[in-house]
Amino acid sequence: MKPSRSEFISIRGLRYHVRHWGNDDAPMLFMLHGWMDMSATFQFLVDAFAHEWHVVAPDWRGFGLTESASSSASTYWQPDYLADLDLLLDHYSAQQAVVLLGHSLGANVAAIYAGVRPARIAKLILLEGFGVAATQATQAPARYAAWLDQLRAPPVLRTYGSAAEVAARLQKNNPRLSAQRADFLSRHWARSDAAGRWEILADAAHRLPNPYLYRVDEVMACWDNITADVLWIEGAGSELVARLGGDGCEERGEGARLAAAQQEVERRLSFIHKVRRLRVENAGHMLQHDQPEILAAAIEKFLR
Repeated sequence: MKPSRSEFISIRGLRYHVRHWGNDDAPMLFMLHGWMDMSATFQFLVDAFAHEWHVVAPDWRGFGLTESASSSASTYWQPDYLADLDLLLDHYSAQQAVVLLGHSLGANVAAIYAGVRPARIAKLILLEGFGVAATQATQAPARYAAWLDQLRAPPVLRTYGSAAEVAARLQKNNPRLSAQRADFLSRHWARSDAAGRWEILADAAHRLPNPYLYRVDEVMACWDNITADVLWIEGAGSELVARLGGDGCEERGEGARLAAAQQEVERRLSFIHKVRRLRVENAGHMLQHDQPEILAAAIEKFLR
């Protein structure tokens, strides 16, 4: 495995952990991880690169080794990720547009940011960056109620008896994950506490429902403002696509739901003006774990 090194910097009052691979004088590539994940998720992708890159990968606030936002259980909003990213890019590449890669949550943040600050992005790589299902205003009362209810009994994260149990959990989430890769990830995704229990390195507050509805039209307005070339990559076996199918398709069966979801993906992608697409076979949502060699080759071809 290619070695990584850790750096801690102050971003908006938080002690932010940033993982680096490669030499500082190599071309820079920023990587943003997804929800309930951490920067080491990109290890296998970095290992598969044929060329030298200086990969810079932060742990988002409240994930990995970055501090949690506060002791409050209601502190994680998408605009905070945008603000954190803005200052991270200022810190590492204040004078030069960057190559930005994001997975899942990281891809959603990256795509919005690329539309908000188009001059800051040289090229954009989105892994499984579908966004989430569109919402209707009529959902607001129930969403606010669910959020208020859970604030009374904040969520907690399960602990595990060993790193092997953590690895088994990761393989349950992703059956394509090999035992060797699961073992590596388990030791970055969790750590042993004083009692010998393994705790997930994530703030449980991330599991609170967001009281704000996902305003897909606003997100698409940001995508429409992207000027960079975009590489869009999705897994042929992605577990997330079906969630875009919306309500009203269940009674017509899974096929109708998937068709509606794919139609919504196509609609959203129409807002990105300069996009190349890749669909990776034998891969699910965690592309960087399932097929890192295919991803690495496609990314390096795109960046040449």
